[in-house]
Amino acid sequence: MRTENSATAPSPIAVSSSADPAAPATPAVRGTLQAGLGVAAFSLTFPATVWGLEGFGPWSLVAVRSVLAALIAGGCLLALRVPLPARRDWAALAVVAAGVVLGFPLLTTLALQSSTTAHAAVVVGLLPLTTALFSALRVGTRPSRTFWLAALAGAAAVVAFTVQQSGGALTTADLYLFAALLVCAAGYTEGGRLARTMPGWQVIGWALVLCLPLGLPAAAVALAHEPVHWTWHGVTGLVWVAAGSQFLGLVVWYRGMAAIGIPKASQLQLAQPLLTLVWSVLLLGEHLTVAAPLTAVAVLVCIAVTQRARG
Repeated sequence: MRTENSATAPSPIAVSSSADPAAPATPAVRGTLQAGLGVAAFSLTFPATVWGLEGFGPWSLVAVRSVLAALIAGGCLLALRVPLPARRDWAALAVVAAGVVLGFPLLTTLALQSSTTAHAAVVVGLLPLTTALFSALRVGTRPSRTFWLAALAGAAAVVAFTVQQSGGALTTADLYLFAALLVCAAGYTEGGRLARTMPGWQVIGWALVLCLPLGLPAAAVALAHEPVHWTWHGVTGLVWVAAGSQFLGLVVWYRGMAAIGIPKASQLQLAQPLLTLVWSVLLLGEHLTVAAPLTAVAVLVCIAVTQRARG
């Protein structure tokens, strides 16, 4: 932080560097890039979960991914000697843990036992709008009317596309998915709020560590009762959802939300279902209709509008 402050002090060097086209990106640009990297990591979650289910049962997969991610996060926290969070932050961290570490992974994994990744992507399509609503209620943000219209249009486009892909039938998996939507939006909102005063990687790091006392016995019980098949797909899927989706993706995601705000960052997730569908074709062999590129254009337009709208 001191380095950044000294770089902005009046001096010939500082003036010339600010005019240099190769100067470092602004905080808003960096925040958008970080949130975008988080979305890219999250887009692989559903295909990786399907791979993981080839080798592990649903409860085993969720419990083991939580434990592995917590060990990675805990190791980083210990290595850097990060002090414990303030007492006032533990309640918010518990919400992050319940929503992002436990609730969303468990509910979506249960849904993916009987749902395709295309159908499950409807959750991600609605998540930006739900996160913005939670943010308005919890943090007090008041996005503009243009922002809301663009967000609703983007969400409608994604929902229409994914529902059309799945045939529009509501199943038990849909109940899991809608519940996952709510708990994840709550976790994102609390995590984004905490990331304003705490580094994003520490937010998810402490949330993961908070779940470790529950995750260890849960993993032991689940592994004892569910069969395990050590396949390449199963292990790769487990490693990605633990290290990529559960830790690294959330690190850059929370940093991005802290930089550009929860509502605007959440709208970048409108692109996530489409990225997930691309991965489902490449990794799972699923087939898409010609509606995919049309929906992609509509979503990208909505994202551009929300990023320019005052939030």
